Amino acid sequence: MWGARILFRCERPTGAFCLNIFGQTAAVLPKSAGLRLYSGWMRIWSAHPSLLDRRALIACWRESLLAQKVLRGLTRGYTNHPQLIRFRAHSQPVEAIGAYLHGLADEAQLRGYSFNRSLITAERGKNLEPIAVTEGQLAYELSFLAHKVAGRDADWEPILTERLAKFTQAGKPAVHPVFEVVPGEIEAWEKTKEF
Repeated sequence: MWGARILFRCERPTGAFCLNIFGQTAAVLPKSAGLRLYSGWMRIWSAHPSLLDRRALIACWRESLLAQKVLRGLTRGYTNHPQLIRFRAHSQPVEAIGAYLHGLADEAQLRGYSFNRSLITAERGKNLEPIAVTEGQLAYELSFLAHKVAGRDADWEPILTERLAKFTQAGKPAVHPVFEVVPGEIEAWEKTKEF
């Protein structure tokens, strides 16, 4: 598993869950988030954060914080992880992952989660050059997300379908704002799965 030791604990009288990463509180989530501990393959999604179900959003936050630490040279592990290739190729990798994290935190805030923005080391990059993501990669990730959601969160399925339809109607790709869609197949670094 690529990730850090994560602990959820009920800390507040309201029953809120705290997500602790590297000994710091990274997020405070309402009890209604219905969290369970999860360990397994995680990813830095190309898809727009509004499409991610709660598990994908929280796992992506945790994964991206670790990616930020790797890109800053603060850990010796995970330096060759395939999810980091596209950020490393950017002229400003730390700023790019920071902008990515801000996008996740924005979505979390809309849902009533409290992701700890002080853990993001880069300011919001307004003039940051976008990272290219291929059409094939985005299509694969959206299919994979739909497959994952179908197996774990039946309540999110219609929300995902509705939100994808809104992107289609608007003529916009359903991609995280830090990315720009370009023609192409699934990225060479992707470890595809049959589903």
